[in-house]
Amino acid sequence: MLGIPRKVKPGQKKPAPDRIRAQHQAFMQRIAELPPEALADEGVQAVRSFLENLDCKALIRLPLWKELRANPNLSFRLQGNSELVCQRPVVKAAIEQMAEAAADSGEKGICLITGDERGISRLHPAIKGVWGAQTSGANIVSFNLDAFRSWCKEQGANAPVGERPAFAYTTALNHLLRKGSPQRLQVGDSSTVFWAEKPTEMETAVVDIFGEPVKDDPDRQTEKVRALFHSIHVGRYVEDDAATRFYVLGLAPNAARIAVRFWKVTTVGELAEHIVRHFEDIRIEHGEKQPEYLPLFRLLVSTATQGKADNIPPNLAGDMLRAILDGVPYPRTLLAAAVQRIRAEHEITYPRAALIKGCINRATRNSNPEKKEELTVSLDPDNTNPALRRAGENPARGQPGHQRHHPRPLLRVGVEHAGGCLPDPDQALQAPLGQARQPGTGGQLRTPAGRDHRRHW
Repeated sequence: MLGIPRKVKPGQKKPAPDRIRAQHQAFMQRIAELPPEALADEGVQAVRSFLENLDCKALIRLPLWKELRANPNLSFRLQGNSELVCQRPVVKAAIEQMAEAAADSGEKGICLITGDERGISRLHPAIKGVWGAQTSGANIVSFNLDAFRSWCKEQGANAPVGERPAFAYTTALNHLLRKGSPQRLQVGDSSTVFWAEKPTEMETAVVDIFGEPVKDDPDRQTEKVRALFHSIHVGRYVEDDAATRFYVLGLAPNAARIAVRFWKVTTVGELAEHIVRHFEDIRIEHGEKQPEYLPLFRLLVSTATQGKADNIPPNLAGDMLRAILDGVPYPRTLLAAAVQRIRAEHEITYPRAALIKGCINRATRNSNPEKKEELTVSLDPDNTNPALRRAGENPARGQPGHQRHHPRPLLRVGVEHAGGCLPDPDQALQAPLGQARQPGTGGQLRTPAGRDHRRHW
């Protein structure tokens, strides 16, 4: 830009002086090629005047020179203005016009994003940051084989997107997917990003709510959920930005491309209500050292073999997040996976018990909207269900015991109340979900203590 070589590290090759001068001249020529209305802008005129009268010796004597050489990413701004020269409306319009004119396909068409006629992008820029995809980047839109082509069209012409819109959506996704992004969440194999049509706290809060607590601030997730509950109760999202449109996009690797795992358009108010509903559904009595609100990852990994994230059942993470955002019943495979892990490991953990409770209550509410929940947070001594009363009795006194000390009733209730969803507990995953139960078939549940609970349907 300035025609001055940048500082290089020891051992690195210094750039050739001829190449530096050529780059400086190319930058000047690029500015000179702007449309007349852009060249008449006072910001552009100031930049051209600065470059044409550049005094390198005076520039080197500036206090900021060392910083300029160490970080040579520069731009220009007029004194007294808050925006950069390249952000001025006339300059932005000129840059977009030049980009459209330089469309690599040379073909015009109706853009699927803007709906107007413009130069069509032949190859879209690569998207980086999607877990499991190529490190060099991958594409959402790509046509590299004849079988994908239609009407003899090539590459981007099969799904026409303008040069500028293609640059815009890929740049925005690369920004959202960047390392350390506060709007990015890894859910299973899906790299999920969140944004709204205008700045709102929910854009970053939703990541803290569903993500794992960070080491330097382990209470952040709990505080965010509590704040969300409070906001709903006091009506904050109704009064402020409840109607603000909110977007959720889940991307997953698919060979050399990127697949859209799920896409959700909602509002901030609706999203807040559905998230609160989720945490209420899975809320259950737990130990003092257990987290009050379980992160999404801990719920999913509790259904995985050996508790490894790589073993989370395919599509389960995306299906569960979609169910949370839509406020609909959790996927049936989630209940089956939780019961399978309990039967395989003979251990009813806090996350698995919470999942079973949430699955049953959501399914109950979906089939009978007037009934809010089938299972409560803790053992209900007034519940007349025979299975719950038998499983909740204290073996020593024959009195209902506290659920925190008797986790087995949750599994028993989970199996029995899933009557229309799961087959015989000993064959929980050997028959399709939703299979009707045959009268007179026996159900057997083996507990960690080695006792058998039998029941006939």
